[in-house]
Amino acid sequence: MITVVGSINMDLVVRTNRFPKQGETALGDLYTTVPGGKGANQAVAAARLGSEVHMIGAVGTDAFGDELLAGLKAESIQVNNVKRVEGTSGIANILLSEGDNRIIVVPGANHQLTAVEMKAFESQLANSQMVIMQLEIPIPVIQRTLEICHQHGVPTILNPAPATGFTDEFLSYATYLTPNETEAEEMFGQDWEAALEQYPNRLIVTIGQKGARYFDGSRHVTVEGFATEAVDTTGAGDTFNGALGVALAESMPFEEAVRFANAAASLSVEKFGAQGGMPKRQEVLVRLGGREL
Repeated sequence: MITVVGSINMDLVVRTNRFPKQGETALGDLYTTVPGGKGANQAVAAARLGSEVHMIGAVGTDAFGDELLAGLKAESIQVNNVKRVEGTSGIANILLSEGDNRIIVVPGANHQLTAVEMKAFESQLANSQMVIMQLEIPIPVIQRTLEICHQHGVPTILNPAPATGFTDEFLSYATYLTPNETEAEEMFGQDWEAALEQYPNRLIVTIGQKGARYFDGSRHVTVEGFATEAVDTTGAGDTFNGALGVALAESMPFEEAVRFANAAASLSVEKFGAQGGMPKRQEVLVRLGGREL
């Protein structure tokens, strides 16, 4: 069983041929709303790969909140611990262009989750095989969750995104850290590769289509990515984290777990929407060469 503690947003997606310059108005060719939020995305990724997933978070009492809860339930994700709060749900304004994305997140209900409330979820956390978190919810909530999991010996994946919320105190509690290159540089400086050696088999830096890097205690390891034609890169990192959580919860060897996560992430970019391309387990196995890990 995997528990995800994190954000639940509605993504407001606009696509244009090129990113507008400062002060420029550009014409778009698509607008749509799709369920998102890094927490919800990681929960969906893990659920589609066959895990029992429980979500802890918050949505508003608006129409988006209704739609977001319905979407999680449709993925067989348990939402008993998702609270409804007065006001609006979180949203992410996503601009797609040139094979990349730019995102602005407005937290809304996500920031009404409190550290005090985590005590009520202690049993859920303690009985989990893996707990996955990100930084789109209040930092005290993350800290308290890490403390509870550490107390009960439950492994955790902390995806430090956005990295501006990261604090060094997390390093004492999180089992695994999974920044991308940009986040790693913000956390550890330009020489983030040296930081890999400080946290062997704990710090995994994703490097886009090139795959992921970590230090195994004696050598630097690059687990190569998979060639793919990207349609929408939104949610690729979330897919990686959800898949990594599944693999590690199933006790896959570390390098194989990272490869499994790379394969899932490569599939996720081939369809539109953060959750739209998240693969089922059989798709990942086919990409890995048709073999179970």
